[in-house]
Amino acid sequence: MADTVQFDLVSPERLLASTQAKEVQIPGAEGDMTAMPDHAPLITTLRPGVLKVSGSDGDASYVVTGGFAEINASSISVLAERAIPQSEVTQEQFAEMMGEANARLEKAQAADSAEPGQVDDAVKFVADMAALGAEIGMSAA
Repeated sequence: MADTVQFDLVSPERLLASTQAKEVQIPGAEGDMTAMPDHAPLITTLRPGVLKVSGSDGDASYVVTGGFAEINASSISVLAERAIPQSEVTQEQFAEMMGEANARLEKAQAADSAEPGQVDDAVKFVADMAALGAEIGMSAA
């Protein structure tokens, strides 16, 4: 069994991490999970949360707002809609992200022909963003 797995975290703006990891804690849409070397192959969607990486370079945490994670026995790739090192997140950035989440909810509620579940998905996204704020010590207001 290998001790580490190749981990890559990419956002539309940049490559945030490319390192050997012992474990990666992923905020999956169906629940949090920890991926380690020799993990069974899996693709999952992400919900807003904190992605944590433990590896030979130490520990790192990233705020993600969605995206996908592909897990294989020898690699973990995360393609995030938005990813920011947790230490770099400011209250202003978090307030902007919450504003976008609330706007998404308002748009879903205002749509006359909203597909079933669209409003529910937007409500869950706002709730996940608020929970993320509580986790990282940021105010949702």
